[in-house]
Amino acid sequence: MTESADNNRAQPNADKVSFGFEHVSPDEKTRKVGDVFKAVAGRYDLMNDLMSLGTHRLFKRMVLQMSGVRQGHQVLDLAGGTGDMAALFAEAVGDEGHVILTDLNRPMMQVGRNRLLDQGLAQVQFCQAPAEALPFADNTFDCACISFGIRNFTDKDQALGELLRVLKPGAALLVLEFSKPTDPVLETAYRAFQTLWPPVGKLLVGDAHPYQYLVESIRMHPNQKTLKQMFDDAGFVETQFHNLAGGIAAIHRGTKPETSAAP
Repeated sequence: MTESADNNRAQPNADKVSFGFEHVSPDEKTRKVGDVFKAVAGRYDLMNDLMSLGTHRLFKRMVLQMSGVRQGHQVLDLAGGTGDMAALFAEAVGDEGHVILTDLNRPMMQVGRNRLLDQGLAQVQFCQAPAEALPFADNTFDCACISFGIRNFTDKDQALGELLRVLKPGAALLVLEFSKPTDPVLETAYRAFQTLWPPVGKLLVGDAHPYQYLVESIRMHPNQKTLKQMFDDAGFVETQFHNLAGGIAAIHRGTKPETSAAP
């Protein structure tokens, strides 16, 4: 998996990016990822609970605890999808703060919008935009978060650069994502468990393909050390990662330097 993850940053063709195990053009990846999440939007959270055995909710609360977000803060929830993280951040920032949930996929955001409005979380705003070209001013946010979304970005390095730009000096970026198990026995068992995802997806959603892509995208995603290096290369400081469930997932955290502007 490490070799595959490293290859995710250096494709055989510089004009191609990975969509699971395929190498496609950047525009084609954006379209294909959009189709994946359009297909699963209505059952996305149910499948997350099944695939993670409910642990993703605990992981997201850990992200909140590590964020340092408090009353009155401005938070960017990038690739926020159906709004789990936005809801947690909304409670933390209170009525004086704001959370902007940004996603490229409109059906996913619509699910999130309906849910958060039902919860009365009016401090959450919604913005459809790509991670690689954020429509926000420099030094806007007190914190940014990506929860199980960075795997799907067309250009992860460019997105990290954009995040550095829109964060305030001293503000943190947190990325919660699937990663590489640290124990070979656990990795073998986890891969066996992943083989269940496409048929279960076929049963519950009516389409196995999105969950086959999920399995492939996890295996192609940079491992813990590689993603940490990407944070460093983008200009973040105090970078670190924390393994969860033996490395099945990990939280990466980096801070925008206090004294230098984003490139």
